[in-house]
Amino acid sequence: MSQAFRNTLLSLRDLIVSAGPLAILAVALVVLAYWWLNPNPPKTVTLATGPAQSAYEEFGKRYQKALAAEGINVLLLASDGSSHNLELLREGKADVAFVQGGTAELQPDDTDELVSLGSLFVEPVWLFYRSDSAERRARSPRIDNLRQLRGWRVNVGSEGSGVPRLMERLLEANKLAPGDVQMSRLDQTPATVKFLAGELDALVFASAPESLMVQMLLQTPGVQLLDFPQHEAYARRFPFLTPVTLPRGVVDLAANVPAGDVRLVASTTSMLAREATHPALLTLFAQNAQKLHGGSGWFNRAREFPNSRHSELPLSKEADRAMNEPVPMLQRYLPFWLANLIERMWLVLGILLAIMLPLSRVVPPLYQFRVRSRVFRWYGRLREIENDMETGKAAPAELLQALDALEAQAEKVSVPLSYADELYALRNHIHLVRKKLLRT
Repeated sequence: MSQAFRNTLLSLRDLIVSAGPLAILAVALVVLAYWWLNPNPPKTVTLATGPAQSAYEEFGKRYQKALAAEGINVLLLASDGSSHNLELLREGKADVAFVQGGTAELQPDDTDELVSLGSLFVEPVWLFYRSDSAERRARSPRIDNLRQLRGWRVNVGSEGSGVPRLMERLLEANKLAPGDVQMSRLDQTPATVKFLAGELDALVFASAPESLMVQMLLQTPGVQLLDFPQHEAYARRFPFLTPVTLPRGVVDLAANVPAGDVRLVASTTSMLAREATHPALLTLFAQNAQKLHGGSGWFNRAREFPNSRHSELPLSKEADRAMNEPVPMLQRYLPFWLANLIERMWLVLGILLAIMLPLSRVVPPLYQFRVRSRVFRWYGRLREIENDMETGKAAPAELLQALDALEAQAEKVSVPLSYADELYALRNHIHLVRKKLLRT
């Protein structure tokens, strides 16, 4: 091994030993901050959707595809509907869920455990009825009032959908007792089969127009959609309802479906999440909600959704930023996981840098001390030899032999070139003591 290479290794060793404790402290603090902040989200999240072929299921698949691009696996949890989704959130079986306003009673603990990611879309109350049933029971092919449903066989959806509770409130407002309407609680598919077979007079859905069932029934001959002439009054009586209008021809312009404007009442569906859900996941859902629900639809213009109106729970900080602030600069140029890591760690890293910079000033003096100590420790031995010479404790021959041994040790000392003067000074002082010894 060449002397130059050996000197380099020694200098590197001294530098590592000098700066090592500070580096270990910095790494330990970064690891502790990473553990405390937990910046990277889990790779799997559970989204409670709804029944098969529902709009909730369709939107769930869109979120699943969108988050898969960021490396997040979205597990879609089928449910009976809005009320069931709320229960799944409360029980911790779902992290995020679609919940329709007014279809479930909120509990006092919900405001502490759940947050809203914003209102996503409106879900009209679709009351489809058979024309022949209207002719037979109301003596007219059309009806325009819920009171005309007295004695009808009406399916209001499964219990977990929340629609039964909503219909009970609407019928009660129309002074209809529970027994005045023969209500059944079948799932959408079997209920639709019975409805088309004539075993039911009416069906009630509360769903976005993206629902395949809704779009099919809107274009089925002999099936009518109930018009709500009092939709403004319903919205005044029930704060969670909004008056909306299904424009003429919006379903099929060529076939002019519907043949005229249909007035409806609608509740607003929000995306709710558990407070404990990782903030990065909330950010991803909120940002993708802007893309998936920001377009125009049958009942809204572009960029009307998502919004914070009609929210029955506090809006999360992540959703508020997604709605009111542009996409963070880092996310425009970096993968989401890296941008999220930097955004969540930069403040901590800045604090650590502010702490470590003053402490780093200890490293140069410590390095200097370690290098010089390799030279200075031999001065102690040189002083002993000089004291023995002055007191006469040892014979001159023994002292000369000790000086030769000391000089041989000094020649083996390796120091960086910047400290070579210290080594040459030691050798010069050994020579001076030898000259002094030879004069005696």
